[in-house]
Amino acid sequence: MSITILIADDETEIADLIELHLEKEGYGCLKATDGHEAIAACDAHVIDLAILDIMMPKRDGYEVTRQIREKHHFPIIFLSAKTSDLDKIAGLVRGADDYVTKPFNPMELVARVNAQLRRSKQFILSTQMARPVLEAGGLFIYPEERTVFLYGQPIELTPKEFDILYLLARHPKKVFSSEHIFEQVWRETYYEGSNTVMVHIRSLRKKLEEDMHKTKRIKTVWGVGYSFHG
Repeated sequence: MSITILIADDETEIADLIELHLEKEGYGCLKATDGHEAIAACDAHVIDLAILDIMMPKRDGYEVTRQIREKHHFPIIFLSAKTSDLDKIAGLVRGADDYVTKPFNPMELVARVNAQLRRSKQFILSTQMARPVLEAGGLFIYPEERTVFLYGQPIELTPKEFDILYLLARHPKKVFSSEHIFEQVWRETYYEGSNTVMVHIRSLRKKLEEDMHKTKRIKTVWGVGYSFHG
């Protein structure tokens, strides 16, 4: 399986040098010269790791990292002329997995890339050891463990929220009434006027970050009920 690495740096000589050494390792590379190009590359391609300069035009590495972390969990290595310990800590706190200062040894950078890719692979394998019964667009549901991951990040759900999500996700696009959901999840008789299901659906949508990712996994069918769309 091919590995694609994004190199985002406005110094083309540095980007070319990194590309040369990574291609010797058998990796495919994409290059960007500013923050806008870096974000566009992440939206258009499957990226396995990103090497980001911090001081880039249009959008700096911090902003690019923030936007990447809204959708993706691949490793990010900052490559920067900022060399103080505070700069390194700031980079790691803002979402980077490693921090390399300029000037740098290309072979050391390659070694760090390899190390981050190994860790990423181990993380993916660990989350897949118990095969998810359900997977839809970055959402993984493990019914035996009653755990949910969204883009590699665990989502903390209450028992009832998990049961609602699992019920809907097992039957994509099928519309369930509030009464049906209540009786299936709570195992009690539904009473008219109850907004219990609606409140739990609202909480689920927030935890699934529907507004952030501009997706509607749980859709409301007015006057009927709710359905799941991966």
